[in-house]
Amino acid sequence: MKVLVNNKETELTGGNTIADLAKLLELPEKGVAIALHNRMVPRAQWAEQKLQPNDSLVIIKAACGG
Repeated sequence: MKVLVNNKETELTGGNTIADLAKLLELPEKGVAIALHNRMVPRAQWAEQKLQPNDSLVIIKAACGG
């Protein structure tokens, strides 16, 4: 299944939840937020939130600095 991640087409294999996508992309345990169709999804809901083909996600990583 293909989804858009930060405007880049990504093939999701081995599952269809946001948690599966985070695992596939090897995202860190902390410092990451994900929005589905411009709506933030709390980390507690990642395992429950099913993705559909062509869903649009934005991944935001926290960065240190000033």
